[in-house]
Amino acid sequence: MKTAFALVDCNNFYASCEKLFRPDLKHTPVVVLSNNDGCIVARSKEVKALGIKMGVPMFQVQDEIRQHGIVCFSSNYALYADMSNRVMTILEEEAPRLEVYSIDEAFMDLSGVDHVVGLLEFGKQVKAKVDQWTGITVGVGIAPTKTLAKLANHAAKKYPATGSLVDLMDPERQKRLLALVEVSDVWGVGRRTTAKLKARGVHTALDLANADPKTIRSEFSVVLERTIRELNGVSCLDLELVRPTKQQIICSRSFGHKVTDKRELREAVAKYTTRAAEKLRGEKRLCRVVSVFVRTSPFIPNEPQYSKTLSAELPNPTDDTRDLLEVANELFKRIYRAGFRYAKGGVMLADFYEQGAFQQDLFRADNPKINSKALMSVVDKINHSGLGNVFFASQGVSPQWAMKREHLSPGYTTRWDELPKVW
Repeated sequence: MKTAFALVDCNNFYASCEKLFRPDLKHTPVVVLSNNDGCIVARSKEVKALGIKMGVPMFQVQDEIRQHGIVCFSSNYALYADMSNRVMTILEEEAPRLEVYSIDEAFMDLSGVDHVVGLLEFGKQVKAKVDQWTGITVGVGIAPTKTLAKLANHAAKKYPATGSLVDLMDPERQKRLLALVEVSDVWGVGRRTTAKLKARGVHTALDLANADPKTIRSEFSVVLERTIRELNGVSCLDLELVRPTKQQIICSRSFGHKVTDKRELREAVAKYTTRAAEKLRGEKRLCRVVSVFVRTSPFIPNEPQYSKTLSAELPNPTDDTRDLLEVANELFKRIYRAGFRYAKGGVMLADFYEQGAFQQDLFRADNPKINSKALMSVVDKINHSGLGNVFFASQGVSPQWAMKREHLSPGYTTRWDELPKVW
């Protein structure tokens, strides 16, 4: 059976989520800022038209923000995650199989769909349904391989005449598009590989498609050889229907201000440990290694610098926040140094085990804490319900170190008290 994939990509996703509940900003330039409102990480189409680049620090474009009336938002991760889930739920209902590739992208398996409806018509139906049910506009690229679907989606975004929908099932259309696309825009081709390919005379996606796969494999990698075959319409990459298990979990943030107080820094480490433990339970894994790190800002000249990471191995793997907090606190005591202005701290969990798939230490009396699983389950359930919040005292009651989010929008879809009001 002939393979067919569609890559569905939400347009300007973060900015679109912010505009969704602010109809007054429909034609207003909008940017979304990174942690601590530092850099621009998302732009509406109006901002892109002004030539403001992705990743530029906010302070560098203050004049443009005032001149063009650009509205700034702090990153509202709860809102974006919820809207992403709504979009992906719709896509799951439309396709036989779905791979959620990122928060705003998904691959759909369209094999056999053309027996019922034309693929171009199917793409139109998907676009219309997502728009009607969520208010989020999407671009759709359809092709016989995932790599070509990526390029089709790229064309759908780049060329307005396409109506954000490109069907690349026809080989001749594939060649025409590949000739227009820089090799650096091919999925999986990074900067270093691009430089090496251009040195060999490979400048466009079509040049890469016409290269000898065996030669590319010997000079580069089997991954790039696979890309060549995909560009020629041979499907080598199937959908990843099961998300790979994480090998480590890192929770870290830059602080809202430089932290000099030991108690504040300890509370931050405790908060990150608690969050990491929650993610660990979400992965249904236990961890055996805990690492804690703190550092000052390397970007402030003439200021004392300090950076330190320390790890410890637990006697038995665990997902109990209490166990992890105990270890993290001991590590913090060993790495903390007074006299520095700390800019960032964090926690990493590693060396994961499946529950029940390890040998406990027979000579320890604390294997494991009584009712640990039930207690952690109740804590997570309350915290995920939106009706309350259970936290550990070591996190502090009113943290002063918290991330700066001066332009945060309401939790329109996740908090009852912040539902949009219609007067």
